[in-house]
Amino acid sequence: MPFRDNSRFTAMLLFATALPLSAQIPSFRVAGTDAAPWTKIFNAANVMAATKADAASIIVAGPKADVGVLTLATDHIIVIEGDSPLARQIGITPTNKTISVRHLVDVHAPKMQIIWQQQASLPVTTVPEDFQVFARERWTNAPLEAGKRTAHGAIFWLATPPGQTDIERYPYVLQALTDLGLTLPARATGLWAFFDSSYRVRADSDYLARRWRASGISVLHVAAWHNIEPDSQRDEYLKNMIAACHRNAILVYAWLELPHVSEQFWADHPEWREKTATGQDAALDWRKLMNLQNADCKAAVAHKVQDLLQRFDWDGVNLAELYFESLEGAGNPARFTPMDDDVRKAFEQEAGFDPKLLFDPASSHAMGRDPVGLRRFLDFRAALVSHMQAEWLATVERARSTKPWLDTVLTQIDDRLEPGMRDALGADIVASLPAIESKKLTLLVEDPAPLWNLGAARYAKLADEYRNLVPDRQRLAVDINVVERYQDVYPTKKQTGVELFELVHQAAESFQRVAIYFENSLERQDLPLLPVAASTAMLSAPAPDELIVDSSQPVRIQWRGPAQIDGIAWPVHTDTELLVPAGHHTVSTGFVEPPIRLTDFNGNIEQVVEEKDAIEISYTSRSRAIAILGCVVSTIEVDGTPFGKSNDPILLLPVGQHILTLHKQAAPGD
Repeated sequence: MPFRDNSRFTAMLLFATALPLSAQIPSFRVAGTDAAPWTKIFNAANVMAATKADAASIIVAGPKADVGVLTLATDHIIVIEGDSPLARQIGITPTNKTISVRHLVDVHAPKMQIIWQQQASLPVTTVPEDFQVFARERWTNAPLEAGKRTAHGAIFWLATPPGQTDIERYPYVLQALTDLGLTLPARATGLWAFFDSSYRVRADSDYLARRWRASGISVLHVAAWHNIEPDSQRDEYLKNMIAACHRNAILVYAWLELPHVSEQFWADHPEWREKTATGQDAALDWRKLMNLQNADCKAAVAHKVQDLLQRFDWDGVNLAELYFESLEGAGNPARFTPMDDDVRKAFEQEAGFDPKLLFDPASSHAMGRDPVGLRRFLDFRAALVSHMQAEWLATVERARSTKPWLDTVLTQIDDRLEPGMRDALGADIVASLPAIESKKLTLLVEDPAPLWNLGAARYAKLADEYRNLVPDRQRLAVDINVVERYQDVYPTKKQTGVELFELVHQAAESFQRVAIYFENSLERQDLPLLPVAASTAMLSAPAPDELIVDSSQPVRIQWRGPAQIDGIAWPVHTDTELLVPAGHHTVSTGFVEPPIRLTDFNGNIEQVVEEKDAIEISYTSRSRAIAILGCVVSTIEVDGTPFGKSNDPILLLPVGQHILTLHKQAAPGD
């Protein structure tokens, strides 16, 4: 929907940004070396190759590059690979000593183990004293990355090329370049993240919420099982956390992990514990599974879930991983579930035999002897998961009678590209589709560990598969697991730096929403660039004070002073950033500030109408939208009806499609 201007302002004072907008949009070109790895590195930060060679603001110069490129260092970023005439011309020279390099230490993460899979024999290199060293060989302190700023640019040197896969040697190349002045103007605002308070018991809620929002997070999925049983201290902490998130325009969803209920529920009800095929209580990894097929257990859990959803000011609910915990499937009886009495009885009534006999070597139904019986139980088990999901979605739906704004998310592990997940866990996305479609849920696809070896490319494959099942792209999300990996991986055990940014960027290009598991696993040095990687906005500057923004999601761009979007004096900005709504928009230097300013808005802005002393914002949102006011207003209306308190800077707006009207407070003497 186009924006229309009802402004009565006629002031003609033109505010200018510090540099022409075209100079703030980075692009790159590569000369004298392999362009493929550098293309992947820069694309992970949403930096594209220059359409014209002389338009690039970043020049990567390999050993074969013309030394004349150094004349551009005054106002360009020059990246130099290895030993070359270019490097020697600026005083980066090899010595006669050679070392074997495999283990690095980087200033951005001194404690991070950075280990190359293949060691390299390199000369010890000296760098000029005015260069900052970013990475060194662990044992000799020989420099491997160094750089310095110039008048309006920088020079950055690496001892080797980044490698064929681009992530195998230098995880923090992009952090070093931003230290040297690389400006990345577009930042996403719509990331999701998972939060477990057990990892943050001493952290300040307001500090965390501010940091999360600055990192582009708009929705926090909070581990709600810690609060299933009322506890004054834990409940107070969660209420403060939710309030802090709302003050920073972050929505908060209750993250449930049924059949795990809580540690206390497990301790209090041994009679309802799920069983494995070996007859043991199903305490598997951190989850302690309960028998939700037992009528009494199910009723008790449903009561607790309803109470939980009413006790706190949630914006949504995430039913996550509602299936059976056994990644190795029936091949590992010690982890295979469900084998409780209720499931065994129900299956025996249907199939004529106790499923526990599948794991009895002496039985005629043992797995090796009765593949038909095993297939029947695996199908029964998958159907049971779909039935459970429908039941618990109905439980959540009942909470919407008093909280109609509650959004619902179903997190399901992929069983399309990795079909073994159906037999391993009972997860069957096709069987879950009727509930997903009838309730218009968001499907959050969790990529299983067996796909991780595909790298970032797996997200495009997942998206292609799931778009055929859930055509509405707005209701598809994907989960990125940022964890210590059990495999031998290089150069870091955890996804960090360039590898993380590539995963996030490809996921954002493939899915409308990207969730990070989990926020505490994210490295501090990655947070500033996380929203950059999550942005897919395309920027161009047809004029010195004009910017074209194409984005499928709302995006923040660096900006100072008043701005117009599509000719409207734009009200949503801070002193340094402008919030641009999704779509195709023209941003230009503003003449005056609008009568009312918002510093943040967590929702989809459809239209802005400006009057002399008021603004109207048409928006849509799947849950409540949050508006953060940057000035005092006299009255607030939603769809023409008075709303909230005029002195409250935090507005929790209704779900759906609405018009927010804000009236300016009259100045003294008006």
